[in-house]
Amino acid sequence: MRMLLRVVGVLIVLGLFVGAYSAWGLSRVAALPAGPVTSVAAARILLKPIADGPNAAQLREGQYLARVGDCLSCHLRADGEPFAGGLGLNTPFGVIYTSNISSDPHQGIGNWTPDQFYRAMHDGIGGHDQHLYPAFPYPWFRNLSHQDDDALLAYLKTTPPVNYQPPDNKMVFPMNVRAAVSVWNLLSLPQQPKMQTPQGATAEWLRGQVLVMGPGHCSQCHTPRNLLGADKQGKAFQGGLLDNFVSPDLTGNQRTGLGRWTIDDIAEYLRTGRNARAAAGGPMGDVVTYSTSLITDEDRHAIALYLKSLPASADVDVTAPDPASMKRGGAIFSDACTACHLENAVGQPTLFPPLGNNAVTQQNDATGVLHIILAGVRVGPSPTRPSPLTMPSFAWKLTDQQVADVSTYIRNNWGNRASPVGAADVAKLRGKLQLDELHLTDNSGDH
Repeated sequence: MRMLLRVVGVLIVLGLFVGAYSAWGLSRVAALPAGPVTSVAAARILLKPIADGPNAAQLREGQYLARVGDCLSCHLRADGEPFAGGLGLNTPFGVIYTSNISSDPHQGIGNWTPDQFYRAMHDGIGGHDQHLYPAFPYPWFRNLSHQDDDALLAYLKTTPPVNYQPPDNKMVFPMNVRAAVSVWNLLSLPQQPKMQTPQGATAEWLRGQVLVMGPGHCSQCHTPRNLLGADKQGKAFQGGLLDNFVSPDLTGNQRTGLGRWTIDDIAEYLRTGRNARAAAGGPMGDVVTYSTSLITDEDRHAIALYLKSLPASADVDVTAPDPASMKRGGAIFSDACTACHLENAVGQPTLFPPLGNNAVTQQNDATGVLHIILAGVRVGPSPTRPSPLTMPSFAWKLTDQQVADVSTYIRNNWGNRASPVGAADVAKLRGKLQLDELHLTDNSGDH
């Protein structure tokens, strides 16, 4: 009888989860504008030399884990101090503001014990015994050891204290009740992919798996989500939707994934944010600036090796585009896009990406392409490429139908093959991005 009541309780809360998700999606409540412009200067704290001392080795390891774990991408708000938090994250259940993890003893984690920090990283339980939302990637950080967590905490306690309290979260019921996260943990944590040790795996492959499945938490963005916000089973690394950007397929799919990329292509992309095939903008631009550009060449190569071993996602059938739309799109492309991407879309590699056989343009979900055209995008700077190249917003210039036509044209030319885009899709995203009224956009570098 007790077990039956528990099952019924779980199903009731599950229904509330789904209801909340649907309500949120329909109402489009209080979505936040684009995040802060990525800054190389803010990343310098992660490269600051650590003086010799009794625990210098531990502090250096913790600093390196802060780079690999991409802590600054989330725990840095616009015009804020490193690790002070306060960045608003749009989720299907509302807005979550990141925590202050500076060394401040009152607002930060300066007074946390190693056991408290390990519990947060491993179980998602905060310093006040509250459930943490899984926007904090504890489902992946739990793959770190206690020793790793101790090193990261020791390093964070050496960062400048910031007496700043992030805003309260704006979540819909029942997710505004933190205890509801315990149900999410019960249903979702056991389903998290486990690290494997295949026969014949090299030390480098295993290192890549640890980085990708642990501190790098790559699948948090690059895996599609179910109604509970958990990974869809059997879809790991097949691409996901993050704050109106598409995190592309990372599998070996030749059309939408990394099938055409070499290991060196991937490593170069992680090092500089650009290569002969693509450039890192949006959330991935932050990852390059605050994480992958700051790790070792050996670790970048290990990540690339692991990603190249992922089996290809299944290809999907796509609808043929309307010839009239393609004709209109070609004219728009010639007028608006060729100055940078050139008439035959070969681009200017490492500056303006070529668009032929381009995995980003061919994603099954066109949201990423539409976002870039409407709002523009800024390529994440890195120590070796400090100039953040930008693509301007075209929301002021192109109508919904024109954006749909040029997107369809790009997605079905020069070897590309993807479903056509409709004007209604563009209008919906334009509204979400708050571009119904013309204004300068932060993420394209105009503002």
